[in-house]
This record gives sequence, C-alpha cells and structure tokens, in this order.
Amino acid sequence: MGLKAKFNLAMLVAFVVGLALAGAFAHRVLQDNARREVMQEARVMLGQASAISTYTDQEIAPLLADQLKIRFLPQSIPFFAAQANFRMMNKSFPDYTFKEAALNPTNPADRATDWEADIINAFRADQHRKQLIAERDSPTGRLLTVSVPITVSDPSCLECHSAAAVAPPTMVDLYGANNGFGWKMGETVGAEIVSVPMSVALDRANRTFVVFLAGLAVVFLLMVLLLNVLLHYMIVRPVRRMSVIAGEVSLGNMDAPEFKANGRDEISSLGESFNRMRRSLANAMKLLE
Repeated sequence: MGLKAKFNLAMLVAFVVGLALAGAFAHRVLQDNARREVMQEARVMLGQASAISTYTDQEIAPLLADQLKIRFLPQSIPFFAAQANFRMMNKSFPDYTFKEAALNPTNPADRATDWEADIINAFRADQHRKQLIAERDSPTGRLLTVSVPITVSDPSCLECHSAAAVAPPTMVDLYGANNGFGWKMGETVGAEIVSVPMSVALDRANRTFVVFLAGLAVVFLLMVLLLNVLLHYMIVRPVRRMSVIAGEVSLGNMDAPEFKANGRDEISSLGESFNRMRRSLANAMKLLE
C-alpha cells in the first residue's frame, strides 16, 4: 500500500470517527434546542391564558355584574374566556390546543378525556407538583404537552361549585345540578393543558443537522484534497526522485544526478544527507579502484 493510500485511509478513519462523535453531539444539541423552542411556545400560551383569565375576572366580570342577576353569562367566567379565545385561534392553528380540563366540570365540554384525567390525577397525587411536561403522539404528529394544576384556592369559587343549592340559580338552569359541584378548598379539580406540535421545530432541527453533516463532509473532502496535493509535491514526489536516484546508484551508475534539495524542511535535509552519502559512496568506490 502506497504512502498516499495509507494517509487517505488514516484520514478516512479519523473522519468517520469524528463525524460520528460530532453528529451525535450536534443531533442532541439540536433536538434539545427544538424542545426548548416548543416549550417556550407552550409557556407563552399558558401565560396568554392566564392574562385573559385575569383580565376577564378584573375587567369584564364587574361590568356584567348586574346582568348576572338576571341570567348566567359564561363570558364572565375567566376559564371560559381563555378557552373561547384559544378556540378561535385554533381555527388558524389547529395543532395548537388549550383546554382547562376538569374531572367534574360545570360545562360538560370541559370534562377531561382519559389522558387528561391521568394528568389531573398526577397532580392530585402530588400536591407539590407545579408543572407536568409530557410528549404524546397524535394523528398530526408528535405533541409536547405542558400542564399546570387547577386548584381551588379562592373561597369565592365555592359559591358556584360547593353545592347546587347555593350556586347561582341562573347557572344551575344553564348547566344543570349534576355538574361542577362538590369541590373543596385546596382540592385539585383540573388542569390547564397546552399542546404544541413538535413537528415544525424537529423538522427544522433535522434539516439543520443534515446541512451540518453535509458541511462537515465538504470541509473534509476539501481538506483531504489539499493535503493530498501537499503530500504529493512536498513528500511523495521528492521521495520518488530520491528513490530513482538511489536505484541507479545501487546498480552502479555513479553518474546519476544528485538530488536537488530545495528549502529547509525535513525532506530537503534528507536529500542533502542522501547526496553526501552518495558522494561518500562514489569516493569509496574510486579508492577501491
């Protein structure tokens, strides 16, 4: 195997090992960045829901206080306002969902599905848990789900949810006497659940990963090409010339030209040493004659 072949084989092995390590590291970093990006979107949605709820409670509900005595208006409920807002947004972004799910909601539309009930029960089992992050598959792709508990912390909540007998009659007339009652102070009754698609961020990360690997491959090829050119002109060609001259001398041709050593590198130093050895050999042969 020639010097070039050995050199290129060593470079290929180094490249494969380096590419595998760099690829594994880059893939991990890009996937983590994609998840953090999706997580930030989910947190923004939760913050927006909280802002809508607070605005409804502080600004809208007082304006509707007189009408609430006549009939119950769901629009005055912070949770209803937040979900109504996100249902409108969901028409343009169907993969982004927000739901304030409950095990025993006033509005049957808010009743938790099986997987949502699992989240609520996880909060109920651990009262110190403030957030739950999970991934799940859906028909449209993988989703990141961020959930926070809904806990009865305000005594005013029990005015509507402790018992049907003390709840506003207009609310009972609208939703019935069997839903949303029996809540207790400090009890976790539901969860705010945001689902954000991961496909866009993960696809972007995968494209960046492919571009990164392709860039590394191009850099490697250019580097190998440049090193092969340098290897040929600075090492292989001078050594071949030296080998040819050495072969002629070994066959008794003392008139073979000397090796022209240019520069001050190791090859030039080797060439000068070779020329001195050749001249010494030629002088020794003349003395023997």
